[in-house]
Amino acid sequence: MRAILSGVHQKKGKQVLEFELLDVTVPLETAYVLFVEKNSLASIMKPISKILSHNIIRVNIDAQDFHFQSSDQTEFEWQIFLINNSLTNKNVIQVESEYLSDRHQLELTSYYQFNSDAQGMALFNIRTHQSDDEFMINSVNLTDVDLEITGYNKINGTLIKNQRIILKSHSTDGKLEYPVSKKLFEGMFTVSIPLTDIPQNSVGELFIEYELNGKEIKQRLIISKSLAGQSTDVQLPGNREITLEKRYDNGILVKEFAGASLLQKVGAAGGKASTMIDVIKMIQDKLNLVRMRFLFKSGHSPYENTTIIFESFGGRQVSDSPYAIYKVFKTLYPGINMIWSIDRSQKKFCKENQIAYVVRRTNKWVRILEKSQFWISNARFPTWVKKPSYVTYIQTWHGTPLKKLGLDIENVSMPGTTTVKYHKNFVREANRWDALVSPNDYSTQIFRSAFGFNNQILKIGYPRNDELINTQPEDIDAIKEQLGIPLDKKVVMYAPTYRDNQFAEKGKYTFELPFDLDDFRKSFGDDTVLILRMHYLISNALDISDYSDFVYDYSNYPNISDLYLVSDLLITDYSSVFFDYAYLKRPILFYPYDYHLYKEELRGFYLNYEKDLPGKIAENSKQLLEEINHALAHPDMAANEKFMNFYNRFCAINDGLSSLKVVNYVMHQIESGM
Repeated sequence: MRAILSGVHQKKGKQVLEFELLDVTVPLETAYVLFVEKNSLASIMKPISKILSHNIIRVNIDAQDFHFQSSDQTEFEWQIFLINNSLTNKNVIQVESEYLSDRHQLELTSYYQFNSDAQGMALFNIRTHQSDDEFMINSVNLTDVDLEITGYNKINGTLIKNQRIILKSHSTDGKLEYPVSKKLFEGMFTVSIPLTDIPQNSVGELFIEYELNGKEIKQRLIISKSLAGQSTDVQLPGNREITLEKRYDNGILVKEFAGASLLQKVGAAGGKASTMIDVIKMIQDKLNLVRMRFLFKSGHSPYENTTIIFESFGGRQVSDSPYAIYKVFKTLYPGINMIWSIDRSQKKFCKENQIAYVVRRTNKWVRILEKSQFWISNARFPTWVKKPSYVTYIQTWHGTPLKKLGLDIENVSMPGTTTVKYHKNFVREANRWDALVSPNDYSTQIFRSAFGFNNQILKIGYPRNDELINTQPEDIDAIKEQLGIPLDKKVVMYAPTYRDNQFAEKGKYTFELPFDLDDFRKSFGDDTVLILRMHYLISNALDISDYSDFVYDYSNYPNISDLYLVSDLLITDYSSVFFDYAYLKRPILFYPYDYHLYKEELRGFYLNYEKDLPGKIAENSKQLLEEINHALAHPDMAANEKFMNFYNRFCAINDGLSSLKVVNYVMHQIESGM
């Protein structure tokens, strides 16, 4: 028998769940529905309230019963089971789902939603402790004449009264107000704002004001889903243009500006020509890939002299653990032939530092890669790169896992692949590695499960972190002078993760800092500077030209360890950089401004994000500034018990000799003739 959640109806502040049953072979009189919360393992039993037919049943619940006070839990994820507990037979069936609900507010600070997991099983999600200044809408669209907004006009069955949509200017105190007078459907409102009302050359944000249970409420309008599929741009007479944008915090901006001039339109036409160039380049890349595959299939024999190929982040950098290992090799064994596999962008760096290199995806690159005896890399080679039997492939990887990896990602949504194909390719690539470097027991266990890795693990710590252990104070001053950072100022480093949902269109990525630089300068600008370390895909999406007196962008600086060393405080969100920064025993702040969206819609986490981190979590920009002030006043975390527990778990095995240990491993392979 199968059970499928097929519908949810709201009735007097309660919820009526409807299930479709397939292949029913037993009576339903003794059946009931069991809800089990995945984290706490709490359970709630609900009887069947009505049997509509042999295969349709209903169960009444009150969503308020499905969350409880907990010091470390703000999300409740309930799985649903149908239990048939007759005298002769007991069946336990996990309920599937074909019903995905919108978000429904229980209170101002909590909501629920029905959806399904990667296997299609029903989930009943409740989130508490959300911000009370946000109001979720369903859609926002531009027509030829109006800005149209739709949303719910009830909170858990209680009617919202006297609703007004507010368009508030970013640059002035001006605002436009529009009362809600129309219903789209039962329980939903719609508002139309005439585009002619929107001031020229303006940026406004949308808010809502209403009355609930006799109390006046004002909130920002937000929309958590993508704006894809909604109309976000309109051309108006008089060369005007209006666009909608979603902020980093899901707020909605309405922008009015002059449309493109004739000259700009001509330039755009030129852009189409560049698009054609891109198409031609793509065809050339495909032809080159066919050629590369053929060259790798050709027979090669190893060099007589031992040769090691180094590569970092697919050739985009000369950095990270491979570079730390390379420098030790150059010092101890300069007679070994060492070559870097690089993109053309790294040629200047290699020439300036007397580093032998070969450019990727060239005939010479194939020949050298195939004839070398050792590969040392921190990321995967393409699957079409053939690994000869005489090659020892050492994988250093590039971080302690926080977000799910490889086989542990239940639902892969990247374009051009499927979950099954992605998992298969990941395992096949991982088991080409002869040795994998691990920084701690936690990572070792994850690497085994996530990579399906069965070969040797070198649990020695990451070579790139040797620098954090061995660098002296005078060395840090020298790095500051090299970077142009004033020696007399404190340094705050902001290093957020890359988000899959920052992709806008081919070749374009979006990012907006989730805190106000003017507020930062007002609070800390006299004696503190801010350095930014963004993902390379979005590092060019920021404009900080107005803040050059105290903001430094080092997104493209190759050695992130240097940035750790000069920083008095790290701010991050889900990036694994904090595992490395913890070596310095300096304060770390976490600013996961989109935590619930990121966790639910992108990737899960291995750690309990709300319990296991070595620093405070700031939930909004005001709290972030307060925590920065406190952290800068307490620069040494060595006496902090929670921090040191984290340090002992993740950092303690690295003694500053990890690079040497990899070198010794390679030399042992060479001397033993393996």
